Amino acid sequence: MAATAGADVVDRIVQARNAPEAATLIGEGKVAEIAAAVKSDRADVVIFDHDLTPTQQRNLEKAIDAKIIDRTQLILDIFASRAHTREGRLQVELAQLNYMLPRLTGHGAEMSRLGGGIGTRGPGETQLETDRRRIAKRIKKIKDDLEGVRSGRALHRRRRSAVPLATLALAGYTNAGKSTLFNRLTKSGVLADSRMFATLDPTVRPLVLPSKRRVLLSDTVGFIRNLPTTLVQAFRATLEEVTEATLVLHVVDASSPAAAEQTTHVLEVLAEIGASGIPQILVMNKMDRLPESDADPASLARRLLGESGAQGPARAVGISALSGAGIDKLLAAIDDALGMDPVSRTTMTLPAGDGATLSMLHEFGRVLSTKYHDESGDVEVEVELPESVQRRLDRASRER
Repeated sequence: MAATAGADVVDRIVQARNAPEAATLIGEGKVAEIAAAVKSDRADVVIFDHDLTPTQQRNLEKAIDAKIIDRTQLILDIFASRAHTREGRLQVELAQLNYMLPRLTGHGAEMSRLGGGIGTRGPGETQLETDRRRIAKRIKKIKDDLEGVRSGRALHRRRRSAVPLATLALAGYTNAGKSTLFNRLTKSGVLADSRMFATLDPTVRPLVLPSKRRVLLSDTVGFIRNLPTTLVQAFRATLEEVTEATLVLHVVDASSPAAAEQTTHVLEVLAEIGASGIPQILVMNKMDRLPESDADPASLARRLLGESGAQGPARAVGISALSGAGIDKLLAAIDDALGMDPVSRTTMTLPAGDGATLSMLHEFGRVLSTKYHDESGDVEVEVELPESVQRRLDRASRER
């Protein structure tokens, strides 16, 4: 991540402790060691692969003659350099302000605005309080703007639901090859970069499966271990593309030494955003980089999923998005997974004027009975519906 942000890493120092030290996280001895290394290497930035409290950051900056950055700050810096659309910039700014707000520090009365006359004697409002109020006001404005973005996304999804198409979402660890796979499947020209977090804004394109069914595929932001809560909250509108999908394609860089760990982290994030119950296919990418002895998809999937196998994807496919190897197997697996659309009987009560929903029930389900209630103006419909259509109707009902 440091290299992605443009840093030239000159040294790495590891600290092993039973518990973090409250004042500096790493203890006085290790702080002195880092301070000496900074002076020796003439480094101007020290990056901690851990979140620092405001107190720890202040204490470290006093003891070390360099700028101190923690893990969340580094990720936010990378996200800021990747944000090109208005939505992306708003989401990054919201995450930055939420991170910054508890870290504001002032100097008490010496920063106060003193007034003259009765009622204004003594310390007035400090600059710190002014900054906090301005940031809180800006956060509210950004949240309102993002709510408009969220409503717009909901409207686009509702329009797509009018013609019920299955939606697939690419999810996975950053730099797993999601955008390359997206381009391979949809013949698009989305930016595919080896740097981390190359994709911030979701892109949706149509895809025709071997069964001639037409589906929609979305490329989303890459996940990472210990994804900061501020980012999960700020990117809620983007992550909803995953939570609203019919099928999740969980892309893993099979050639990475940390592939199993990354797979577990992605499953944890999917559970955190409420997407763990959505059917998944484990897409093991970059299989062409593995030695032949390790390239058996079934055994590799078992190694990647480990103890999480019971909660993980039921299907696994090995591919190379770059060369196209295994893409036909992936498309067949998608066709097969979407074919699992169980039909259930349900009774729905709708406004008699809701012609669009009634038409969808007749077109995509089997209507068993219809009863009109004159007093309420509602219609009660008993119908057998595929689960995918039922989910779309439930989603549309929530968004109204």
